Amino acid sequence: MFNATAANATAGPAGPPPWYQFPVCAAAPWAFVFYFGVKVLNLAVGAPGNALVIWRIGSGRSDATTSDVFILNLAVLDGFFCLMTPVDMGNRLLLDDQRVWYLQRFSYGLKDLAPLFLVCICLDRYVAVVHPLLFTRIRGNAVRVAASAAVWVLVLVYGLAKSTLGVASVSEVFGAAVLSALCVMLFCNVAVVWALRRCVAGKEALHPVKRRALRTVLTALAIVVALYLPPVALMPFASYYGFVVFRCRVSVSVFAIMDLSCSVEPLLFIARKDRAGGGGGCCGRHLPGDHAPEL
Repeated sequence: MFNATAANATAGPAGPPPWYQFPVCAAAPWAFVFYFGVKVLNLAVGAPGNALVIWRIGSGRSDATTSDVFILNLAVLDGFFCLMTPVDMGNRLLLDDQRVWYLQRFSYGLKDLAPLFLVCICLDRYVAVVHPLLFTRIRGNAVRVAASAAVWVLVLVYGLAKSTLGVASVSEVFGAAVLSALCVMLFCNVAVVWALRRCVAGKEALHPVKRRALRTVLTALAIVVALYLPPVALMPFASYYGFVVFRCRVSVSVFAIMDLSCSVEPLLFIARKDRAGGGGGCCGRHLPGDHAPEL
């Protein structure tokens, strides 16, 4: 995995490694241009975007939803990762300090398990749409705060393990986490679509609130499939690539794509909030626990 392999790719006592990390990558450095370009994008767009998300949720706007607890935690995680960009680039390009690499691997570990918060968002919308009575009983934020705390414990333990023990010690955990997240999100999407289908089959008006709930789970699933799944899908085929192709092109590109989520997620949230309109319930009733029309 590129995010940690470069920590070992030093150029010896003569100085730090080249900006393309491996001397053999000099002939094909364009993936590294893309990687560093994503880093700069995250600092320029992702950091203020996540700060805006934190501000909008923290300001207690009237269009808040129960899922905002998880979105807030995801924005904090992504914001921290974006703010690590100067440290990451400075150490890769100039310092190559092994002590700083511990902090970098820790931040990579946090980012690896960010999909767990997307899973929480999907489960929250699934319960709201499919099990409204249960959702009414757990409408308070206490359950969501406890779930977020549990996710943070897992994320921090994983990040510390990746920082101190290296990538090899957690690579299988990363793959299992992303694949598990994908399975849970697929289940939530199918269940929500089936619930909406019953609404339509009963000739009841499909209210925009539930349509937004469907868009929420579909968006979370799309983020995981498009941005987090490629590194996992790549792992079984790593041995089929030559060193130059894998380390200089493929792995750099897929991890840069994963890092893009730091900018994509807040932009999607802001766009969804700005696009949200008024409304009531679905199939003649409000979704329980959502005191505002927006999901």
